[in-house]
Amino acid sequence: MSSLWNLAAADLNCRCVVPATLGVMAKEDSPHSPAPRIRASDKDRDAVLGVITDAVSNGRLDPEETAERQDEAISAKYLDELMPLIVDLPEGHELYRTLQRQTGGTAAGTSLARSAGPTSLAPMAEPGTAEPMNSVAIMSGRELDVPAGTAQVTTYSLMGGDNIDLCDVMGPGVTVSLTSYSMMAGHDIYVPPGVRVRDDTINIMAGNEIRGSAKGDGSNGTLILKGVSVMAGHDVHLAKGYRAKDQGQLE
Repeated sequence: MSSLWNLAAADLNCRCVVPATLGVMAKEDSPHSPAPRIRASDKDRDAVLGVITDAVSNGRLDPEETAERQDEAISAKYLDELMPLIVDLPEGHELYRTLQRQTGGTAAGTSLARSAGPTSLAPMAEPGTAEPMNSVAIMSGRELDVPAGTAQVTTYSLMGGDNIDLCDVMGPGVTVSLTSYSMMAGHDIYVPPGVRVRDDTINIMAGNEIRGSAKGDGSNGTLILKGVSVMAGHDVHLAKGYRAKDQGQLE
């Protein structure tokens, strides 16, 4: 009887100890343990500030947003806090990929964090997938938001003009033709940063003004101005910030 009792006690002890040991092993081998955050160095912060400076030189950021991003970069403690500051800037794509590798692809939110998306600019729709647009303005005008995928816009204006917003339609590799027939009239045209503007219009006692800040390098598409203007002309402005229409901030 004594031997049976000892065996039973030993069996009970095993049942108590073994599960606890297995629990510790499972915890140590868990694949879901979060990766530690990596602190940013002065060199990392300086690199991000350099990208912001280059973006300003190319007309991608307005002064208010520039100051905000610079403040965020200077105060950043971790690498994943720097990533949202450059994710939408072509000048920072290489640095972004470097930070992504170092952090395992994690990007913590900051007050400037963008919605998740590709790390490079891309058109919202393939060019030519939307119907061509037409507009007529006679002693009047309207807000004309050109949807993504539109390749051709044609306007007719007499003593009037439209506000034409191209922020949604432009993107890398996109070419949009804006053909306007205007007499004593003209449009205000808004483009996002990086758009190359080519003026192929015929003007009689008229002309177009392309603001210096709106002259991009073509990294975000090409706008071709066509048509005929008589005693008229169009103004091309840089929209303040990428997808500026959504912010309600047009130059």
